[in-house]
Amino acid sequence: MSEYSEAEQWQRAKDWLKANGLWIVAGVAIGAACIGGWRWYGERSTAQAEAASSRYDEMIEAFTRSDKTRVITISDDLNRDYQSSPYAALGTLMAARVHVEANELDKAAASLKSVMDTASDEEIRMIARLRLARVQLAQTKYDDALATLKVDQPGEFATRLAEVRGDVLLAKGDRAGALREYLAARVGKNEGRVDIDLLDLKIRDLGGTPPASTEDSPEGAAAASPKAS
Repeated sequence: MSEYSEAEQWQRAKDWLKANGLWIVAGVAIGAACIGGWRWYGERSTAQAEAASSRYDEMIEAFTRSDKTRVITISDDLNRDYQSSPYAALGTLMAARVHVEANELDKAAASLKSVMDTASDEEIRMIARLRLARVQLAQTKYDDALATLKVDQPGEFATRLAEVRGDVLLAKGDRAGALREYLAARVGKNEGRVDIDLLDLKIRDLGGTPPASTEDSPEGAAAASPKAS
């Protein structure tokens, strides 16, 4: 049995509510505000993603029409208004392509480096890295391109990185190094990421022998390459 009577218990409850009621109400209000804020944030994020997607669709249409000015304008808009969206990075990649086609390689390189350094999606960063290396190759900045292609954990991009390294080394006059990289790309896990027929042609042009299967070692194929030195 309680040591207090019902009247005493009720009075104690009223006293406790009087002392703590404000904090209870405040806690409920804060909880409701958090729930409402989370819903607002979710709705706002969805609306922003849809708007960014719509602008990116406009960008694709402009690119298809070869309206380069419009492409650059929309890319700037995406980076200003939807910087955290993947569409901003994708738009910058497309703008970089426009710069390449206009032979504005410095602008293309700057755009690609910004994506490589800041994009939130790892795959988009790697694509930007590969394209930046090819732009640097076109600029004859071979050492810069090789530095760009240096990645500690390339993952599924290993074969493509190796092929581009081969292209850079060949441009530098390092035929043996180029062949080594082409063979590494050839025997690596490809999954359609490199053009095998083109890669085999590059290997043969350097006097190498394309491996019969991806299990063959690049060292064995390189041994049959008298023209590589």
